[in-house]
Amino acid sequence: MAEDPQRNFRSAYYEKVGFRGVEEKKSLEILLKDNPLDVEKLSTFSQRFPLPSMYRIHVWKVLLGILPPHSDSHSLVGGYRREQYQDVLEALKVMRFVHMATPQTQVYLRMFQLESQVLPRRSDTSAPDEEDEDFLSIARAMEEIVEDPMDCYWLIKNFVNQFNNKFGDSIPHLPKSLEHYLSVEEPRLLNHLKNTGALAMLPYSLWFRRCFAGCLPESSLQRVWDKVISGSCKILVFVAMEILLSYKIVVMGTSRPEGVVSILCNMPQENTDAIVTKAIDLWHKYCGTPMHSV
Repeated sequence: MAEDPQRNFRSAYYEKVGFRGVEEKKSLEILLKDNPLDVEKLSTFSQRFPLPSMYRIHVWKVLLGILPPHSDSHSLVGGYRREQYQDVLEALKVMRFVHMATPQTQVYLRMFQLESQVLPRRSDTSAPDEEDEDFLSIARAMEEIVEDPMDCYWLIKNFVNQFNNKFGDSIPHLPKSLEHYLSVEEPRLLNHLKNTGALAMLPYSLWFRRCFAGCLPESSLQRVWDKVISGSCKILVFVAMEILLSYKIVVMGTSRPEGVVSILCNMPQENTDAIVTKAIDLWHKYCGTPMHSV
């Protein structure tokens, strides 16, 4: 199909004057008027473009299966979700697993465990295991993005379940994938990481199990999660690579692996938007994105 020169002119003009997302926002609004919603097209849109903040949570709910494709059922299904949330919460209160002073993220964890049928004995007061800590990190980040506790819980629950079900087998291979792309983009940096022993000690759990929750501020994190929720765990590799590239000079000047890890786990929060933008560009460069009509 021939390209529309008028549309291309408008896009170039919008980008020049700082309104790059105007046409994308219009395209998304058209998609959101479909009934039923085309989930594949919404996924494609989320892969290709940043989601406007005013529509982000709604699109996440559809992509994560919290809301069905049929828009006229959203109110009814939303009511069912709220009832289920209240029922699970009430059950935990009756069993005295949660009380007024329980931190909200701990409440979400207990609810998730109860629904997953892995709730520990109340007498078991052992510290959360690594999987629980991953959940709590994602919950703390989601809590900063979503105001309503019911919405927040459903988004955490379905995000974690989808991530584990869809990408669980891929996660162990992401460090090797990072090594491969780093060998292409910056082999000297890769050799330095190998020679100092830092490569094996990079914060892979923070990056690839927690999807950068607790590492990136929420304004940057939600742009990464747009891509994860719409079907790509590979974006995590490119965010990790761009972090390494952004701190290349400091990392190259550090010979102790512990020092490298400390730098990466305590990086400043000011320039993370630029890091994520560059990471998404690299992801598009190497992986491309679906080109279905949106």
